[in-house]
Amino acid sequence: MATGKDPVRSASAWLLAREQHGVLTRRQLTGLGYSEAAIRQRLARGRLHRLLPGVYAVGRPQVGADGRRMAAVLACGEQALLSHRSAAAVLRIRKPRSGEQVEVVVPRGQRKRPPGVRVYQRSPPGSFPAALRTRRPRRVPVTGPAVTLVDLASCLPTGQLEAAVNEADHLDLVDPEALREAVAHLPRRPGARRLRELLDATGHALTSTALERRFLPLALEAGLPLPTTQKSLGPHRVDFYWESLGLVVETDSLRYHRTAFKQAADKRRDNRNAQAGLLTLRFSHGQVRFEPAYVKAELRRAARGLTANSP
Repeated sequence: MATGKDPVRSASAWLLAREQHGVLTRRQLTGLGYSEAAIRQRLARGRLHRLLPGVYAVGRPQVGADGRRMAAVLACGEQALLSHRSAAAVLRIRKPRSGEQVEVVVPRGQRKRPPGVRVYQRSPPGSFPAALRTRRPRRVPVTGPAVTLVDLASCLPTGQLEAAVNEADHLDLVDPEALREAVAHLPRRPGARRLRELLDATGHALTSTALERRFLPLALEAGLPLPTTQKSLGPHRVDFYWESLGLVVETDSLRYHRTAFKQAADKRRDNRNAQAGLLTLRFSHGQVRFEPAYVKAELRRAARGLTANSP
């Protein structure tokens, strides 16, 4: 192909680059009609900038986090997906840490290993049940939420893993039973056993915040059974629900309950629960963290009263 300007070809390249967070591959450029000489010329003139073998930033050398992730996926070849901590960042179930490598999963036998990218080999996503297959948030191809959580179980400490599971539940990406079923489809994948053990642990329930995770052991120590967490009651979702007792507990963090508007909404929710015959207890961040004895005493008192009043 000639190296001269072609407005249609150039527009197509820019459109594709925008869809891919500012990056293109050599293969995509040649597919659009750019010759090897044209690519070299644009590299020399600073219109393309090499990020990884066969992958270029378009227009300027800097790309954002999604651009770096997309570049890593493209450099790893067809069927490559972001995985592990990188997938979790795109799915918004875990915040990325400074200095973490981009992590990518490829089908078994695929040999590409771009510098600075951590590559795992796994069964291709097409072999998974539909519920486990690829997602494309922000146009970045990533492993599905359940597969991502299994992968995280192979590399994260327990607290971070539980937080990621809770956040995936909070965002409605998974629910506990569907996640358990998904893990059953991946019995030999690294992390599957550990995640299953976490889900099946006697004292484990999904909670959506660190405050709620701190509260749950107090409830168990007070002698209450394991509650249902993040239960929808009418139009609202409550933090902890004991159906057998008719008890609801809400844990009020400073972050989510400090505005007058939110406090008014909390009152409306409590009133609705009362009309349904439910007792609602509320505990603040400070009470859960610094007054655990008070929290446990209140829970025991409420449980005794509800049990005594039950028919």
